[in-house]
Amino acid sequence: MKPIAALRLPVAKNLGGFVRLLRRLQVPHRVTEEGPEQVLWVPTDDMAEQVRELHARYPDGDSAPMVAQPALPGPGRGISAWRQLRASPVTTVVLLLCLLVGAISLLGENLEPLHWLTFVDFHQEGDYAWFKPWIETLEAGQWWRLVTPMFIHFGILHLTMNGLWYWELGRRIEWRQGSLALAGLTLLYAGVSNLTQYLWSGPALFGGLSGVLYALLGHVWLFNWLAPSPLYRLPKGVLIMMLAWLGLCLLGAASVLGFGEIANGAHVGGLLVGCITGLLGGALARRKMR
Repeated sequence: MKPIAALRLPVAKNLGGFVRLLRRLQVPHRVTEEGPEQVLWVPTDDMAEQVRELHARYPDGDSAPMVAQPALPGPGRGISAWRQLRASPVTTVVLLLCLLVGAISLLGENLEPLHWLTFVDFHQEGDYAWFKPWIETLEAGQWWRLVTPMFIHFGILHLTMNGLWYWELGRRIEWRQGSLALAGLTLLYAGVSNLTQYLWSGPALFGGLSGVLYALLGHVWLFNWLAPSPLYRLPKGVLIMMLAWLGLCLLGAASVLGFGEIANGAHVGGLLVGCITGLLGGALARRKMR
């Protein structure tokens, strides 16, 4: 494959910091000198476009607030937590909203404030919850309910696990495709997974980011299959583990093991829509690479 010239800069320009940044991101590259210029080469057009955008934002490299210190092996190690947050605004806002809702609802112990966020409105009478018809909810203009259940979590383990996975996968998508893309995908995934769960189980109290997480996983997996990128390179064991867990949940093993009721509809719906967007996004990215 013929290398692509991503940058042409004067020899006097110090590229040391920017090259170190590319190494942290595991971006394959080399630098050569051609007369009064130094040229930074990368393998593909798509990668060249990303490198140009990266250089435009962080020409000195070392000061870049990159995604960093991920729970899974990946790019951007060694950057401060504050810079990670600044580089991932959508990921950060979603997680802060989950924390806020968790604090207000006492992680599901206080149901009173949650009736504004559940997929359909409800009211309590003793130990029972009575749900309004979904169509009635939509006719009242409460369209936000399609996505807001993703902010509801029941228990510290539920919130912690979902939060860590969203932090890991959300940052990758936000850096690779941009904040607007992550925001749009998150809303789409939440709507599809929540609707699927409602159709799957009927009126019930459900919530959490897990449907969105399965969508993000499917998106990253198939996008990277068609248009490989260091940011989307996940260990094979992660995908196997997540799919195995989905299978166990569908078989009812998770409930038997004491994990409570699992939103299987949200998981399945999320994974399917994420695979679709991953195929579409990856195909477009692959076309640009040619």
